[in-house]
Amino acid sequence: MAETVIKCENVYKIFGSNAKKMLQESNGNVDAKTFQKNGCIVGVNNASFEVSKGEMLVVMGLSGSGKSTLLRCISRLTDATGGKIFIEGQDLLQLNNKELIELRRNKMGMVFQSFALLPHKTVVENIAFPLQIKGIKTEDSISKAMDMVKLVGLDGRENYFPRELSGGQQQRVGIARSLAVEPDIWFLDEPFSALDPLIRKEMQDEFLRLQEKLQKTIMFITHDFDEALKLADRIAIMKDGIIEQLDTPANIVLNPATEYVRKFTEEVPREKVLLIEDVMDASKNDLGDLKVSKDEIIENVAEKILTQEKAVAVIDNKNEIVGSINPTKIINTVFGGRKNNN
Repeated sequence: MAETVIKCENVYKIFGSNAKKMLQESNGNVDAKTFQKNGCIVGVNNASFEVSKGEMLVVMGLSGSGKSTLLRCISRLTDATGGKIFIEGQDLLQLNNKELIELRRNKMGMVFQSFALLPHKTVVENIAFPLQIKGIKTEDSISKAMDMVKLVGLDGRENYFPRELSGGQQQRVGIARSLAVEPDIWFLDEPFSALDPLIRKEMQDEFLRLQEKLQKTIMFITHDFDEALKLADRIAIMKDGIIEQLDTPANIVLNPATEYVRKFTEEVPREKVLLIEDVMDASKNDLGDLKVSKDEIIENVAEKILTQEKAVAVIDNKNEIVGSINPTKIINTVFGGRKNNN
């Protein structure tokens, strides 16, 4: 089983002068409206989950859902009002300031929506900056920063100043800077939302390429469901501080847990999200000649399957048949999950 890197147990974040007292009196049953009447705002309401080593958990929800507040609690940029947070088994809420700074410097990388680059420093100097704060020699930090420049595809621009870069290029510098310290855990809060759609798609592709290579443990915040579906190993959907559902992209699309989640999923083009494995049958009888991989996205093979009269064999990476898929299943999956499907 994969090692747990981040663990949250019954985490609450409530803003207001009497938040702690009200939380204690509520015995964990926090009603946002009651708290609001008493001058408190509920940011995170009883969040419990784990993130495994190398996993990308995308936390999504609309503005005010509590997703950024949750991330700030886990990085302890803000202190949780109640509950426990563990990072690699360490109780985050018990760490003193010195231990917390150490943990952030050596284990965590953070990227935010605003690039926060230093305008008077070049690309390579911006990336080297956190290394120099750690006490690494200038020569070594510049050498490491140059490696990061190549990693995020900014070769030839290392001596540019931020004002000479596009928004997408500036965001790459922000990502490179946070990766330079080689964090095990990476927190990204809406890092691409300020970019125009085309650059945003490029950055998502780039980000997936980096993750394939680096295998970081990631919490990624977004309000864009398409982005969540594209990037996530698992998705947590938040509303009013509560995690409504935490599951794989396929399960969220196929089995929304609440009406709120269903509304998010009803417009999703399922064929772009689901794999053949997500909708295949266990039967291996009466198969035609065509074979498709269980890991294929439905959209990529739908046309081929729809031309078949018989069920199509589904194979694993060892070329062994693990199930089948019928042309009618493709039609039902693609057209049966829209608004009229409850």
